Amino acid sequence: MADMADKLNRPLLDAGGVAEGDRVLDLASGAGEPALSAARRVGSRGLVVGSDLVPGMMAGAVRRAAALEGEAPVFTAADMTALPFADGSFDRVTCRFGVMFVPDIAGALAELRRVLRPGGTAALMVWGRRDGNALFEVVGGAVEALLGDDGSMAPLFRFAEPGSLTGLMREGGWSAVAESDLTPVRKVPAGQPFWQATLDMVCGHRLHGLPEDRRAGIEAEITRRFAGRAGDGMIPLPAHVRIVVGTR
Repeated sequence: MADMADKLNRPLLDAGGVAEGDRVLDLASGAGEPALSAARRVGSRGLVVGSDLVPGMMAGAVRRAAALEGEAPVFTAADMTALPFADGSFDRVTCRFGVMFVPDIAGALAELRRVLRPGGTAALMVWGRRDGNALFEVVGGAVEALLGDDGSMAPLFRFAEPGSLTGLMREGGWSAVAESDLTPVRKVPAGQPFWQATLDMVCGHRLHGLPEDRRAGIEAEITRRFAGRAGDGMIPLPAHVRIVVGTR
């Protein structure tokens, strides 16, 4: 799925105006993107700091950064509602699929503005509607059909509606606020468990402790639903994401 991730990373960095020499803060970096891609853009004259609330989430990112030749981002634990950086420390702030999980979104947006220099830009990526994201729709639908809907997927789509996040940014004093949608489609060969990581990430808490036969039944149902979408041996995986930008 790396090429799909790249189709999302590049437009996010473009929207934020990330360029050579910039100082970039990437929030909720997780496994390392788009911090790693940003580091290649800013080059030796720039700086990229990747962060995540949970230090353990960044273990893979740290390993990937250590394997890079030349410049690499640095990673540190940080709560985006109380960032450990001075005012005006960064030219750009990016966050890919993280802001929807922050309970105090107004506080987080205020912190993002604080650590940006005047004229600096934040670029935030969130999921669009669930029914436009095949992985979530199929995997979530199969789990809910067999285990019931516990509402745990709802936070993913907190800002799915147009204007929901831009409205909060305008209320928080951001300028030049805008949003745009991306709808890339990835095609994968039928019969591959490409959905396994999504199942574990989104529904792992529901699968923990299940009898082996029940988990196998869920996986079989996911396989069946994706097979129904296949054509010529390939399964299309449309995605719907929204990029929201604002300037301090």
